[in-house]
Amino acid sequence: MLKKLGLAMLIALALAAGLSAQAKVYKVAYIARAQADSFAAWLANSVVDEAKKYKNIDLKVFDGQANDDTENSLIENAITNKFDVIVIQPNNGESQRPYAVKVIQAGIFLITTNARIAGIAGASSVDADPYLQAAVNARMALKQVPKNANVVVIDGPPGNFHADSRRVSWQNEFFAKRPDVKIVGEQIAHWNKDEAMTYMEDWVQANPKIDAIISMNDNMAAGALEVVKDKPAYKGILSYGVDGTAEACLLIKSGVMTSTCLQNAYDLATKILDTANKLVTGQSGQINVDIDCPLVTKANVDTYIAMHKKAGAIK
Repeated sequence: MLKKLGLAMLIALALAAGLSAQAKVYKVAYIARAQADSFAAWLANSVVDEAKKYKNIDLKVFDGQANDDTENSLIENAITNKFDVIVIQPNNGESQRPYAVKVIQAGIFLITTNARIAGIAGASSVDADPYLQAAVNARMALKQVPKNANVVVIDGPPGNFHADSRRVSWQNEFFAKRPDVKIVGEQIAHWNKDEAMTYMEDWVQANPKIDAIISMNDNMAAGALEVVKDKPAYKGILSYGVDGTAEACLLIKSGVMTSTCLQNAYDLATKILDTANKLVTGQSGQINVDIDCPLVTKANVDTYIAMHKKAGAIK
């Protein structure tokens, strides 16, 4: 009888332990670069939606406000508050690097995304190839941009892996092969639409002819296009971006924007949450994964508009 009772207690304890393990909820901090940035907002919203599928994950989103000090402070606070996973979307990867290292040193799982911070031992990442993102546009622009064209270039923040790699790609894949093309204006607009608008206003005043806008993301391209949309002299101006935001897809559909490269925030979010779940449940100790980089043009944009409509980003 005692043996039976002892066995029953052991079974009950084992079941209780199993239920306790199943019931554990892990705290995940997602630190966004800047919610005012259209792509960063798309990604953060997608991460929130994806996290709802995981009963064992409690997600909190924080806004870095495109400010290194703010973002670094948020990382330190997440460490202090003992989150199980900290996901960082860097504003400037090198500025966030020392704080990302602190995450690992604190024994917390680290995921860097859009853009990854490479070279941190023990860190995971979910990203895309920024060189390829720009290259798919640049290779098409080789044939589209007219001879002896004047172009303007809008850059992302220096030190950001995506911003720097996309600019290198444009140099290698386009400018090195088209010495006839003249850059009549180039500025850093920090992924920001308003900054891009300001620079474009100056360039339009200084140059009677601009044939193309080469932008390192869609948000800045959209800002530049806003400046010239009602100016007959700029009808048909070429423009290139990266991200495949809902706004960019609609601009391509209407013939205002030439092309973009899809950086699918829905796919990134799916992989970010899958990675976080695998890390906390011990299925993997480190994961590095990239998503695809398809070119979006007027010929295939309907597919991506449908994608955004399905997600509710386009009504």
